[in-house]
Amino acid sequence: MFTWYKQGTPLERNTFWGCFAGWGLDALDVQMFTLAIPAIIAAYGIDHTQAGAISSVTLISSALGGWIAGALSDRIGRVRTLQITILWFAGFTFLCAFAQNFPQLLVLKALQGFGFGGEWAAGAVLMAETIRTEHRGKAMGAVQSAWAVGWGAAVLVYAAAFSWLPSDTAWRVMFAVGLVPAGLVLFVRRNLKEPARVAPASAAPKVSVLGQITQVFQPRVLRTTVIGAVLGTGAHGGYYAIMTWLPTFLAKERHLSVLNTGGYLAVVIVAFWCGCMLSAYLLDLIGRRRNVALFAFCCIVTVLAYVMLPLTNTQMLVLGFPLGLFAAGIPASLGPLFNELYPADMRGTGVGFCYNFGRIASAGFPVLVGYMSHSMSLGMAIGIDAAIAYGLAMIAVLLLPETRGKRLRGVVPESAPDAVDNTRLTLDPPRG
Repeated sequence: MFTWYKQGTPLERNTFWGCFAGWGLDALDVQMFTLAIPAIIAAYGIDHTQAGAISSVTLISSALGGWIAGALSDRIGRVRTLQITILWFAGFTFLCAFAQNFPQLLVLKALQGFGFGGEWAAGAVLMAETIRTEHRGKAMGAVQSAWAVGWGAAVLVYAAAFSWLPSDTAWRVMFAVGLVPAGLVLFVRRNLKEPARVAPASAAPKVSVLGQITQVFQPRVLRTTVIGAVLGTGAHGGYYAIMTWLPTFLAKERHLSVLNTGGYLAVVIVAFWCGCMLSAYLLDLIGRRRNVALFAFCCIVTVLAYVMLPLTNTQMLVLGFPLGLFAAGIPASLGPLFNELYPADMRGTGVGFCYNFGRIASAGFPVLVGYMSHSMSLGMAIGIDAAIAYGLAMIAVLLLPETRGKRLRGVVPESAPDAVDNTRLTLDPPRG
């Protein structure tokens, strides 16, 4: 599993750790808010709807940030964009500690989201273009697991802050700790290198950032963009349909409050990490299409069993592990797949659009669950919606070509500078 790391060049290893740290610190900054929600509600005297609005605005702004940062990385470079986005989300997380009222926090969280969504897009493309072809899936899947590490770190910061400080001070201290990721920029500047990209045979005219964004709708990649957007929607929609309503389902229909216990939270975090690592292993073993389809199918079966079968409390807690594991495996697959579908001149734009279009579109699935629950049980609504979303993901990925083993044209690998035909910016034919 980790042979690829031992065989990696110093640049590959540094790039892995730089992106791993960035994604983990993203999770630290984002998950701190979910843990601090009760204290923030008390501090500002807001209701659950307003608190939910902060999460929704952050999600939408992160999607927009990912799309724009992807395009920016095609224009000014992957490493420079990564530096900008890290400083952006760290700075605005820190400023959240000084918000004096609800509107200020809403704006600052939206700006924070813009940065953390952009960091993923820039880092995913940097990883794809730096790691050698045969190990790309394993490395990028492993980077996705950093979210679980950052999530766990957020829980530890939360426990320490609220154990030693008054509630109204503790949540502000948590956000202040969010400035820590800014130090990662020093590592990025010193140890990461922009992938060497060859010039196309005929120099293309410079376009604006808006023009760069719209390139993914060119006829040569339009089909890929549409199917990729549907895949992103299914992957994210299923996840949010389950995770948004799972606490309510367990509390109201199963009369459990286990999501408020540290033990259950630990199970969820470990399951997420294991799902990413299992997906990382399978990506290079069975291919991108089969991996996504397998995890989507397992998600459908698991969630339907979870919400519809007459399980005991213990059985539900046990089944919660594979539920989280399979749900994590699909997002871990999207980075390698989307990178391998686009040519170098629009790779960042394509990756940013497909992944983040899914984030925005997926916001409709939790709403649909709530609407359907008026005419059926909440568990039934969750199961149907999640099955629809993951069914979309299965269909979409089977309409895409298998990309395992593709070299990324337009990029000169450090280990094999002569391996790329510098007259083309397209991809090799798919293998398998």
